Amino acid sequence: MRSLARVSRSSSAGPPPGLVRMRLVATALLLAMAMLFLAARTQQHVAPFWGFVRAFAEAAMVGGLADWFAVTALFRHPLGLPIPHTAIVPRNKDRIGDTLAHFLRDNFLVPDVVARRMSRLDPARAAGRWLANPSGIGGGRLREGASRLASNMLESLDQERLGGMVRATLGQRLRALEIAPLLGQALTAAIAENRHIPLLDGIVRWAGRVLSANQPVIRTMIHDRAGALLRWTGLDETLANKIIAGLDALLADMAEQSDHPLRAKAEEGLATLAHDLQHDPAMRERVERFKAQMLDNPALADWWQSVWEQLRAAMLRVVRDPDAMMAGGFGDALRQFGTTLQADPALAATVNRFVRRAAVGAAADYGDAIVRLVSETVRGWDARTITGRLENAVGRDLQYIRINGTVVGGLVGLAIHAVDRLL
Repeated sequence: MRSLARVSRSSSAGPPPGLVRMRLVATALLLAMAMLFLAARTQQHVAPFWGFVRAFAEAAMVGGLADWFAVTALFRHPLGLPIPHTAIVPRNKDRIGDTLAHFLRDNFLVPDVVARRMSRLDPARAAGRWLANPSGIGGGRLREGASRLASNMLESLDQERLGGMVRATLGQRLRALEIAPLLGQALTAAIAENRHIPLLDGIVRWAGRVLSANQPVIRTMIHDRAGALLRWTGLDETLANKIIAGLDALLADMAEQSDHPLRAKAEEGLATLAHDLQHDPAMRERVERFKAQMLDNPALADWWQSVWEQLRAAMLRVVRDPDAMMAGGFGDALRQFGTTLQADPALAATVNRFVRRAAVGAAADYGDAIVRLVSETVRGWDARTITGRLENAVGRDLQYIRINGTVVGGLVGLAIHAVDRLL
């Protein structure tokens, strides 16, 4: 982020100091060669030595001026003159953007290339080393940097908009998913592995609590529906006691006897329900209708929103205080997972395979989008912006070309003059 900020500031606030300094050095060297040429020209008749100095200075001026023209022609018209094949970068910025985008696609975003590069990496063991010792060398800075980045990303996202996207995504996935067969398969598997028994036990216990809590209601109902003779003789109370005691004994027997006939009937009913959920069109339609009614209920949307807000708040608390996260039981689990990643080759291979497939899948799915993003971004820049950014990035090194051209040109001129004198 800091480097991007520096690039942005440099492109908008003018050339960086290093570029200005190197321009002054290259220009001063060219002017020095011009003055040296004039001095040698006036002194050439005094001694042959000055002829060598003149040849050096003259060729140095030619080399320096040629390289100045070449460097300047990359970014603008030299001296403002519309000379053909100058201002190369501004005139070809769209082609440069397309070329850069195609270079990224052909060399970095090809699934085969990504897979080959990822095969040489071992992200599982690297993650394992960091998780096992998150406070190691560079670990504190890495954790703090990741914490700030994650916190800034979460805070920058529009809470309402993102919450709406979460609700819409969940709703679409649930509407497209037929849950009746899944429920039937889960229930069938539970019955086959006797995992439904705790459910039946819970239902029996719940029925016992309901019976105990509603005894007055049962007694009142029997009293109101009994005849006058039963009420006059008090048999309605006796009848109510017998019914309540019988139901209570029945529930107790069902709770204690795993082979009770009513439990068998309940298991048979669960098996029938599991079959109907998978194979009965009418049952599946009823489940889908109930699901649609639930999804259309505004209360469910409000509940999802509250869940998202709680999840977002929890993630913010975690990323803002990574030390607290790593200090608790969750941190112990992460450290244990890091140790396991380093010690278990099979697990590390599985994680590496997952990361490799994710990277290859991202390149295959989003490579063209990234290429279009790069190309369209460069096309969207005006000529002055891209010229300023490129010149500020590489202009300092290009000034060395001017300096080298001046020096090399002078040496070549000196060599030619020496050969001419010898021959």
